[in-house]
Amino acid sequence: MKNKLILPLFLFASFLTFSQEKATTTETNSSEEVFKRDIVKNELSIGTLNLVAFGALDIAYERIITQNSSWAIEGFILALDRDNEDIGDAFNKDVSLTGKYKYFFGDRTAWGFYVNGLAMVSSGKYSEYNDAFVDGIYYSNREEKDYTDLALGFGLGGKFVSKQGFFLDLSTGIGRNLFSDDSPVVVGQFNVNLGFRF
Repeated sequence: MKNKLILPLFLFASFLTFSQEKATTTETNSSEEVFKRDIVKNELSIGTLNLVAFGALDIAYERIITQNSSWAIEGFILALDRDNEDIGDAFNKDVSLTGKYKYFFGDRTAWGFYVNGLAMVSSGKYSEYNDAFVDGIYYSNREEKDYTDLALGFGLGGKFVSKQGFFLDLSTGIGRNLFSDDSPVVVGQFNVNLGFRF
């Protein structure tokens, strides 16, 4: 009698174990596929390179539109004194507001290599050097002018997002000012942003 019960009990126990194992695997796989970075749509970041190296506050907000696209707005304020020559060489702008549309080439949501179009309104001081020869003597003077202008351009970068939503965004861009004769012809960006997706 005992031998007749052992086989059905063994088969029943094996069935339960197999079913439990399958359910656990399914739950584990589904939980591994969905991370916070893949379902939330908003990002805030700060430009750490500009903050540490130049004392410039550079803050960005980004909204994910689709898995492969987003739009962003970046605000920039030069906080240190412009008379510092290192700062003057790095930035011709005191304040800027930049809008970007980004297209990502990765398989994950707004992750990996991307290209972007940008529009930047900037304001600041731009120095022009005027050189002249008068009676065989060389003269050079620097004229500093205030400007406000709109630039259009493009850029590229890479964004790397952790499962919890923290990210590193490395990007560069270039644009051309369109309207003012007193503004620099070309504006550039180089960003190292740390942020959080929420």
